[in-house]
Amino acid sequence: MTTSSAPIVFIVDDEEDMRLAMQRILKTVNLRAELFATAQDFLQRHIPDVPSCLVLDVRLPGMGGLEVQQKLIESGINIPIIFITAHGDIPMTVKAMKSGAFEFLTKPFRHQEFLDAIQQALQRDQLSRRQRNAMAELQERYKGLTARERKVMDLVVSGMQTKQIASELGTSEITAAVHRGRVMHKMQAGSPAELGSMAERLKPSANR
Repeated sequence: MTTSSAPIVFIVDDEEDMRLAMQRILKTVNLRAELFATAQDFLQRHIPDVPSCLVLDVRLPGMGGLEVQQKLIESGINIPIIFITAHGDIPMTVKAMKSGAFEFLTKPFRHQEFLDAIQQALQRDQLSRRQRNAMAELQERYKGLTARERKVMDLVVSGMQTKQIASELGTSEITAAVHRGRVMHKMQAGSPAELGSMAERLKPSANR
């Protein structure tokens, strides 16, 4: 894995000793970290398209961790957040978790506990990125279909045979077979069942 594609752990904590300590722990498993003393500094950082996670202190000068979480949500930035605090309370934890926090660690935490949370967060982010990329590719294939081909795709997915599709479209069976073949090729579907699975995944965006 190249440096440019290696996972990144972003650490936001106003205590320099704490930031450096977490960085040292991550170095033991060859993970790179980027350190920030304030939320504002972190929010100015462009998040690259690599597996990443955010270690975020709940109590920060200026903008607190929960506010940072909300800003990321509003910006559509999907990154697993591991909250850390020395003053955690149950309502704060519940609020963070309800808003999608990945984990909540109370200082002082054990090194292995910290590393386990980081590794799991990075794995989840990597999976999420793969799923988003696969969905984006599928949407691009669908956009490449003509209006007639989209109609044919709907008919194939509904279970119609080529002869029935031809009758529905008012074309010859040969023409319907050509359209069907183009749909299967453009969508990279190996079977009508696979095309049906794609159609299900596309449902929220197929009507855009």
